[in-house]
Amino acid sequence: MNPDLLKLQPYPFEQLRQLFVDLQPPADKSHIALSIGEPKHPSPRFVMQALAENLDKLSNYPLTKGIPELRESIAGWLQRRFKLQGLDGESQVLPVNGTREGLFAFAQAVVTAGPDALVLSPNPFYQIYEGAALLAGAQPVFINCNEDNGFLPDFDSVSDEQWQRCQLLFLCSPGNPTGAITPIEQLQQLVRLAQQHDFIIASDECYSEIYFDEDNPPPGLLQACATMGEHDYRNCVVFHSLSKRSNLPGLRSGFVAGDADVLAKFLLYRTYHGCAMPPHHQAASVAAWDDEAHVVANRSLYREKFQAVIATLDGQLNVSSPDAGFYLWPKTPVPETDFARALYSEEHITVLPGSYLAREAQGINPGRNRVRMALVAELDQCVEAAQRMVHLLGRL
Repeated sequence: MNPDLLKLQPYPFEQLRQLFVDLQPPADKSHIALSIGEPKHPSPRFVMQALAENLDKLSNYPLTKGIPELRESIAGWLQRRFKLQGLDGESQVLPVNGTREGLFAFAQAVVTAGPDALVLSPNPFYQIYEGAALLAGAQPVFINCNEDNGFLPDFDSVSDEQWQRCQLLFLCSPGNPTGAITPIEQLQQLVRLAQQHDFIIASDECYSEIYFDEDNPPPGLLQACATMGEHDYRNCVVFHSLSKRSNLPGLRSGFVAGDADVLAKFLLYRTYHGCAMPPHHQAASVAAWDDEAHVVANRSLYREKFQAVIATLDGQLNVSSPDAGFYLWPKTPVPETDFARALYSEEHITVLPGSYLAREAQGINPGRNRVRMALVAELDQCVEAAQRMVHLLGRL
């Protein structure tokens, strides 16, 4: 067996299961799950219709590169959304089976294993970044995202030697779990660093379409490149998904886009990896990327939930609205694991301890005394969860 498998830590939800193993929640209260970021809003009907109408394509082997219609649909969406010009769907776009699969595979393709290889990522982080780095034969380096830095990674803490050894930098904007948006000026500075030290930036932008101000969508890495005149997006790729944007996590449909030279080699890897998206999923994805009305409606539902929940928790819990995304990242009045256990055992609510989403770096775990709350349930459930939380806080 690959010895690097022994370096992998339990996934956060397995840790949560162990945390609750001796607890019995109240039977008179229905369970409300705020622990997992699985969208619960209805999937668009027209996407399901496109899926059903293309089941006859199951008799064909799909292309790893994806059908031209899908790549052109994605390129068109990127150009409209991020004000890009001339993005080439043929060479600068590649479909993936959800960004989780794509992010992990990408590290295996671009990292040269060795004792000096570093993969940098935010802290807290999506655990795939760590596992991908370890199994690619690199050492993960975690960059703390603290409140005093607006929950953005403290890139000033990275040494010149670490930048020089860096082969891959994972970004996540809007952040999971903090919701912080990386400003375009900082993205531009990171592009310059990537070109100076010759590392690749993989920007996970899966939450980019859940924001609160319709006139100010979060900027993206390719947008930062374009404003610098870097239309070849050298050393830069972005990952997007239909899971959060379109409430289609089960479709397992996303894409990677950017540097054509990097994507050509990644396509070679994927050809051997055997991960072509099913043809009916590709057809349904075209329908989703071509429509924006359902995404605007989706944002409206989240906006309503955030307003109601934060109003209920106001003055009771140290929490504020994020810049984007569908998570709250509140401070807890007691250790985060104790808070999660009390919520489960007394109110039948699950939240995820923040320390499970982070690692100790520079002497601290930035998830300590915080929990992640995913406002993915229906409005009335989210409000009820907040009310139950207030009752618990009164007892604490």
